[in-house]
Amino acid sequence: PGTGNLTMQLLETCARVVAIELDTRMVLELQRRVAASPYASKLTLISGDVLRTELPYFDLCVANIPYQISSPLIFKLLAHRPAFRAAVLMVQREFAMRLVAKPGESLYCRLAANTQLLARCSHLLKVGKNNFRPPPKVDSSVVRIEPRNPPPPVNFTEWDGLVRLCFSRKNRTLGAIFKTNAVLDLLVRNAKLVQALGLGKANNASNATSGLEAMMAADGDGDGDDGMAADDDEEMAEATTGTGSKGGKASKEERDQVREKAIRVLNSAGNYEDKRSAKLSNEDFLALLAAFNAEGLHFSG
Repeated sequence: PGTGNLTMQLLETCARVVAIELDTRMVLELQRRVAASPYASKLTLISGDVLRTELPYFDLCVANIPYQISSPLIFKLLAHRPAFRAAVLMVQREFAMRLVAKPGESLYCRLAANTQLLARCSHLLKVGKNNFRPPPKVDSSVVRIEPRNPPPPVNFTEWDGLVRLCFSRKNRTLGAIFKTNAVLDLLVRNAKLVQALGLGKANNASNATSGLEAMMAADGDGDGDDGMAADDDEEMAEATTGTGSKGGKASKEERDQVREKAIRVLNSAGNYEDKRSAKLSNEDFLALLAAFNAEGLHFSG
């Protein structure tokens, strides 16, 4: 809420407002301001960190949020149940443009893919830095986020593992990504773990909405370009961190078998071997995930 300018406007039109503020000085300021108004009974003021607070039921979210918590807060909101109707948020402009970017655009990234899987995102207006006192160093934008309800029937841990890999070098072909030893080692380890635990298609279906917390930490900043890397395997090993089980390197035979299977999936699912993540839609990623899982290849373990 800060000093409460937006909160007071909301209190004039809303039946109830729940406000969360970390700064205790601002909490006291808002309490004094509301106490002198006819809206005191409408306001529930929570003092604390919004990322650590269990959110109550809400229908609409309106906020000007700090850039450093924009991504985790948005995914916290999208994980909230029951789903809210819409959120109108002011964020740093660059973040907003990445949030609403479409396949083929330069700012299209893992953040865009993950958010747009769960919600419809639209850019409402640009807010220039000179509208603030003192003016910040960057411009802001207002975005609207409407959750998809019900959420898509996908295992979000598997989804995020696939998208993380693909966007680690978003302008490289999928064929090149799935031929790196680090990715092959990951697929071998995960396949062994899934087989050992007796998991498979039934597990994916029964856990369709599991693993959303994996996406809450996604900010898309790890998306790579197509520049030359000193060591592709080292780079991809870093990208696979957190996407599956840990273990040693696979044997050459195991890598060859999984490589052949992965390339077959890429080609049979829609000639994806020569395509790049930067131009793939969420429908493409969903089709790929289903095809990989059907062949026993998994991105979480």
